[in-house]
Amino acid sequence: MTFPDWVTWLRERTAFSILSEDVLNAIAQVMEERIVPANQRLVLEDTPVESLYILQQGRIEGDRTSQIGSLWGVSWLPGAVIHLQEILLNQPAQRTIVTLTDCHLLTVPVERFQELVQQYPEISQAFSPQLAQDLAKLSSELSYEQERQTALRPYLVSKAKRGIIGRTRYAVRLRQQIKKATEDRKSVMIFGEPGLEKDNTATLIHFGSPSRREPIIKIDCSTVQASGAELLGREGGKPGLIESLTTGTLILNNVDELPPELMPQLATLLETGTYLPVSRSEAQPAEPKLCSARVIMISEKALPTIKPLVGHFIKVPPLRVRKGDLGDQMNYYISLLCRAKGINKPKVTPEALRQLQAYDFPGNLRELQNLVERAIVQSDCAKELTEELVWPSQSKKKQFRFNLLNAYPQLRRFLRSDWWPDRINYGFTLSFFTLVVIVGFIGPQNRQENFTLNMFWAWWWPLVLISFPFVGRLWCAVCPFMIYGEVTQKLSLWLFPRQLKPWPRQLAEQWGGWFLFGLFVLIFLWEELWDLENTAYLSACLLLLITAGAMICSAIFERRFWCRYLCPIGGMNGLFAKLSMTELRAQQGTCSAECTTYQCYKGGPQKGEGMETNGCPLYSHPAQLQDNRDCVLCMTCLKACPHRSVEFNLRPPGIELWTTHSPRSYEVALLLLLLGGVFLHRLPELNEQLNLQLDLTQFWTHFGFSLTALSLPAAIPLLAYGGMQLVHRLIHNPKPRPFVQLAYGFLPLVLAGNLAHYLRLGLTEGGRILPVTFATFGLSGEGLPVLVAHPAVIAFLQGVTLIAGALLTVVLTQKIAGQSVRSLVLQHFAAVVLGVSLWVIIVG
Repeated sequence: MTFPDWVTWLRERTAFSILSEDVLNAIAQVMEERIVPANQRLVLEDTPVESLYILQQGRIEGDRTSQIGSLWGVSWLPGAVIHLQEILLNQPAQRTIVTLTDCHLLTVPVERFQELVQQYPEISQAFSPQLAQDLAKLSSELSYEQERQTALRPYLVSKAKRGIIGRTRYAVRLRQQIKKATEDRKSVMIFGEPGLEKDNTATLIHFGSPSRREPIIKIDCSTVQASGAELLGREGGKPGLIESLTTGTLILNNVDELPPELMPQLATLLETGTYLPVSRSEAQPAEPKLCSARVIMISEKALPTIKPLVGHFIKVPPLRVRKGDLGDQMNYYISLLCRAKGINKPKVTPEALRQLQAYDFPGNLRELQNLVERAIVQSDCAKELTEELVWPSQSKKKQFRFNLLNAYPQLRRFLRSDWWPDRINYGFTLSFFTLVVIVGFIGPQNRQENFTLNMFWAWWWPLVLISFPFVGRLWCAVCPFMIYGEVTQKLSLWLFPRQLKPWPRQLAEQWGGWFLFGLFVLIFLWEELWDLENTAYLSACLLLLITAGAMICSAIFERRFWCRYLCPIGGMNGLFAKLSMTELRAQQGTCSAECTTYQCYKGGPQKGEGMETNGCPLYSHPAQLQDNRDCVLCMTCLKACPHRSVEFNLRPPGIELWTTHSPRSYEVALLLLLLGGVFLHRLPELNEQLNLQLDLTQFWTHFGFSLTALSLPAAIPLLAYGGMQLVHRLIHNPKPRPFVQLAYGFLPLVLAGNLAHYLRLGLTEGGRILPVTFATFGLSGEGLPVLVAHPAVIAFLQGVTLIAGALLTVVLTQKIAGQSVRSLVLQHFAAVVLGVSLWVIIVG
């Protein structure tokens, strides 16, 4: 464009048209052309002005970021003269200026333009009246905007918290609904359960729409007055929020709690876009006003009268139907929290994610966020968030429970004292176990003359089996294997100070159960083939081998890795402990709301009532326990808890098996192995009943028959399950539960079979403990008291035990399956067959 063309363009297209030809020529001579790409900031508000800008082509927007939304926003079109007022009045820039499109600008440096103003007074004279008018208008606008700012500030929403996280079809559909709602200004109803961040969905609609620079406010309808004056305003008085909002967005949160008197007003507003301010006099109703704001309503209840009046209806899906999004949601919250705390982001283990996917999350996203926050605090910067850290609440855990610690304060005092279990362990068990092992090696080798064999086979086995239905894994709290592991751990750290290795949890969860299963197979075969029951030094070797495993793992790994994952006795104890009528748990509400240190899990110094401890030896949190498998009742958590959250509950025996239980295939394998173990212990009776006439003095014959006896009983439940599957296909019976779930129904029968077997030893040889002890040390036990039950009494007790086990197996199977007796008849028949078989070989 030539010089004369510039002068013509200034005269015809800009505010400089009121100036003379000489002034326009002078301005045109000092102008410079500049091209600025879109979305570039030209000027920052409250900074000195550097140039006078004349917009030749494109669009520019100016805004004051210190004000609400875009209340002070200005958009300029070609021909606009920018910064004229600031230069004439010697002011800083009033707005931040940004290019919306590629812009062609004519610029005049501020120094050159000020020289022109001094050279040509006509410029100041021409624009002084206009500046005065602009100043008066600006003052009026400032006063009005200050009132609006004061009214709207308490309700303003500055930004959306987050987008819609997830990749499931529910998340995709929700994004599509939000996008559709941003394309117009129709009213929106957002409906859903508590904790779904529905207000964030409303905010996403606003900030995704063309009106995103307008203000957005959120009103809690449960706090709105019955008159509605703060929303609607008063006629001739203070304007309401709707009027102050102008073309912004109004979020009515909890609209179902809006006072009933205002529901007709809301319906009118949605239908006609008008509302009535509160009238000063009932005789003179107020004039209706037009609502320019967009209305977005949020509700947790259905509103049939309102739903037909809205333009968009969005139902936010609950988290329980979006299980596929749990991983993404957790990763988002973890990233957010770790960034805020400045710590490394841990990984969520697959087991933890599966545990959460089995939970319905009644509190939805809010509950998930609280869960992640708690897990991050509890993890203490760990690299992984395991299922012990990520535990949701479970309402079924609290059904039919009676807290013994509240009912019997003396029991609480004892369990929190030094006596349990430390004084018992270090004052008695440690030394007594040493004596038992030594006597096993150097004493007489038969059961009639060695109290080691008597204690282990005639006392320990019957008593520990009897204890399972009452106190679960209580034996593990005073187990000598664990005590020697603790001594080894402390001694090795004293001699060689170092950091013990963390648990390889993923490997242990995957293979630990199968490892202890394999150990149990070897122990069973060793016991049978080498007659451990009547060979003292071999029994002592067995005890030493298990102790060695505990000691080696304790020297390498922190806490009690062996006890939780690898100990064969611990695996059996954890399996039978599921049937216990007692449990140790914690109040999840207290743990979630009050606890921030998680000393029961991590350990820590004394705090309030809580004592100094090293934390749970099995890395279990009492509030997240699903069953008794991972609790040894050492009461470390009871001692550490400063909030009295830990409970020792009386409960229906085995209730976890049909409520909160998670089945595991290796546990089922161990259960069937323990069933086969009963038959293994009765090889002579089996040989006689089946008339096999096998020579069990031959090693390989004995070995083959032992393997058969150990594995064959497992075929009966498997065949029964196969029959159930066949019946389901042929006559369309209800589909049976997975075998790995139903198999737990045999637990009472397996426990009863083992107990019935060891009752004979307990009731015949257990009562001879005094003369046997004397005989061990070469003394005569003649004349010492002996308690031996009559064979008929033993047979009666064995029979009652087996009958009770079979009946309880039927009952437990029904509870686990939750199906009709008819659909489970084959499973029950298998229990009867196994019960009769055990009767034949045990009772006779």
